[in-house]
Amino acid sequence: MSASAQAIPSRGRVTLAETAADSRVMATRQLRKVLRRPMYVVYLFVQPVIFVLLFRYVFGGAIKAPHVSYVNYLMPGIIVMTAIFGALTTGLGLTEDLKAGVVDRFRSLPIARSAVLIGRTAADLTVNVISLIVMLLIGFAVGFRPSQPVYQVALAFALVLAFAYVFSWISAYVGLAVRDPETAQSVGFIWVFPLVFASSAFVPTSSMPGVLHTFADVNPVSLTVNATRALTVGHAHALGPGLATLAWLGGLLMVFVPLAVRKFRRA
Repeated sequence: MSASAQAIPSRGRVTLAETAADSRVMATRQLRKVLRRPMYVVYLFVQPVIFVLLFRYVFGGAIKAPHVSYVNYLMPGIIVMTAIFGALTTGLGLTEDLKAGVVDRFRSLPIARSAVLIGRTAADLTVNVISLIVMLLIGFAVGFRPSQPVYQVALAFALVLAFAYVFSWISAYVGLAVRDPETAQSVGFIWVFPLVFASSAFVPTSSMPGVLHTFADVNPVSLTVNATRALTVGHAHALGPGLATLAWLGGLLMVFVPLAVRKFRRA
């Protein structure tokens, strides 16, 4: 870092309004960066679309879904999977910024340290909104038909976005901990894949053996999928899994926001 960069004074104690303003600037920067890389957004759709086609048309005939058609069982799981894969980009993007020296430049500015992470996660949440809308349209194209009132579908959408936002903070912490883009990508899939596939996203957990069944039932991915499924196609009550999901998300947010901010300050 240059001497001139180091000489920039700190703002001192930063107010909540200043943090919000700084975060908005960081989010705008990231969104402009995304607009300059349209293939980045396209990439987010490729894997979920492949899974939709694979499970809908290859495996769908062999999997029995309780109370609903398999496509109506599948799509809430795919939507949640899209959200968690979208969250992985937060950690990957931060490691790229670390490697390029961008984070050092941010730290030389008189801004709230947390604003960089808040802005980044907010921008990635915006991208996730677009991703989920696209996946919903793809779901309609392959036969997904929500049967619940519009307000419940909107609640399901909001729950999935909350899930995506919390997992962006987990991804941010992991990315800042490993610091290397290639390692961040590998580590991301290591912790995400068991959560996604040992869940109710694609098959009922009742088909899983003992310990795996127990893990899948308390897995936050399963709980989010179950709540989303109940809110959209109504195969079960949404209140239980919905409250359990919110409890998980609240706990994870309280743990990983301070961890990620602390790791950013030391990165």
